Amino acid sequence: MNKEIRVVAIDDNEAVLSSVKKHFKSSERVNVVAVFNNGLDGLNYLMQNINDYDLVLLDILLSQVDGIKILEDLKNNNIEKKIIVLSSYKDDYSIRKVQTLNADYYMLKPIDLSILESRMLELFDQTSEFKFKENVNIEVEVSSLLHDLGIPSHVRGYRYIRDGIMLLYESTSMVNLVTKDIYPIIAQKYDTTTTRVERAIRHAIEISWMRGDIKLMEELFGNSIDFDRSRPTNSEFLTTIADKFKLYSKELIG
Repeated sequence: MNKEIRVVAIDDNEAVLSSVKKHFKSSERVNVVAVFNNGLDGLNYLMQNINDYDLVLLDILLSQVDGIKILEDLKNNNIEKKIIVLSSYKDDYSIRKVQTLNADYYMLKPIDLSILESRMLELFDQTSEFKFKENVNIEVEVSSLLHDLGIPSHVRGYRYIRDGIMLLYESTSMVNLVTKDIYPIIAQKYDTTTTRVERAIRHAIEISWMRGDIKLMEELFGNSIDFDRSRPTNSEFLTTIADKFKLYSKELIG
């Protein structure tokens, strides 16, 4: 049986805390052990009860002590817990800052609690093929880029694209084998079929082409676009972005 996930939620919005407690009340895996509406009380609990929680849901903008300070104190005291940052703002400074402070995910509000639950389970149930902790900086950057490209995090293809890019980023042998290698690995992880993975990614790319940043798309895919359909193929989309991150990985991580 999978281990219980003990969660501490720190958010200045009482409605968010209430929703989190209500959503996970009947969960078989997730146990919300404590909630705090200000950073100081939350930080004191985290520092004094190190063995009583596994994951922290953390807002950045908090009263008394902000989320960045909490992350800094946890890191400085070598307290290694899973952390999902929740924020109403998507600014480069905050994203890059939490990268360096060992956050596992950066999620934009409003949060779909079912998606949040999926992210939490992923962090504790990752198979060997999907241990992305070493590249959390790159994964946060990939997530940010997908948002800029207009792909909402609640669509299934978003997760498939993100994981596909990370697999390609970490591998040298899969770059030309998206259909043969990447789709089956993703399908196994999410207990689905390769056909559904392919269709979900295709759908997410179509959404991107309708609502994304045109200039950013031209910058990324200018020479890779299938002009008959005015959008890149699934393989081109995944490999182009993975190649971009490989090229600039030293700058992004450093």
